[in-house]
Amino acid sequence: MTGNPDDIEVARQRAVAGFVRDRYGPRGTLRLHRAVLGLDLLRAPINVALSPVFLLTRLGAWVCGKVGLHAAGGWLARRRVFLPSDLARLLHDDLTAFLRAMQAEGLAPDIPDADLRRAVSVYTETRNAVAEITTSMIVLIVGVAMFGATTPGVISLAGPVAELRAQRQAIDDFVLGSGLGRLWNGMFPVEPSAAQVAVTGVALAIAASVVTAFAGLLADPLQLWTGVHRRRLMRLLARLDRKAEAPGLEREHLLARSGDLADAALTLWRSLRG
Repeated sequence: MTGNPDDIEVARQRAVAGFVRDRYGPRGTLRLHRAVLGLDLLRAPINVALSPVFLLTRLGAWVCGKVGLHAAGGWLARRRVFLPSDLARLLHDDLTAFLRAMQAEGLAPDIPDADLRRAVSVYTETRNAVAEITTSMIVLIVGVAMFGATTPGVISLAGPVAELRAQRQAIDDFVLGSGLGRLWNGMFPVEPSAAQVAVTGVALAIAASVVTAFAGLLADPLQLWTGVHRRRLMRLLARLDRKAEAPGLEREHLLARSGDLADAALTLWRSLRG
């Protein structure tokens, strides 16, 4: 890159602001999410289930780097765990074209294609993690609103939902009618079986994965208005300037998985308390 550094920085900021506004504003993210209406709906549950595997590979890469096993750490860091979605491919191609245009204008450094693909992949994976965080927040709000309970994930939500379903079924099936059934159930509430809780959990997990696929419709404009998208893309460009590797694990992934851990811990605590 040549030219006045201040002018380059101003032009870069302007280009990034235009890109995120066009791609992540209400209209832009709506166009982007049209790609979800297809096989992405089938890939979504699998990718959500693979999230812990992704976390383990990135933690393993970090540990290997700390103990000097750089080859093994690099191999783990390069593993693409998630099934490539149509939305991710669209965003990947879109962002790659934008960065190539920036390079042509002298606003981004020239780097090998492999490094550019890796940087863009990290960016799209981070955006997916934000979608998972958004889904966790939706589940939390539903749990508080419907059951007055803290539910950071579908595991802790499965119990209350299964209990509600069991109670409604018991009321509907009460031999003396639903009115008396409601009275009887109020005095002697029905507890759902372990199988009912498990089935409810699976159903909620599938529903949550579909919500995650469309969570960007809410998360993208919010991140645009708060400047998160712009800052994330500027960090990517700064790493490209330094020819630095992307961090082993972006903080968004840690936040997404911390929600899962909190969900499991809360469920275990409630089960131990009876």
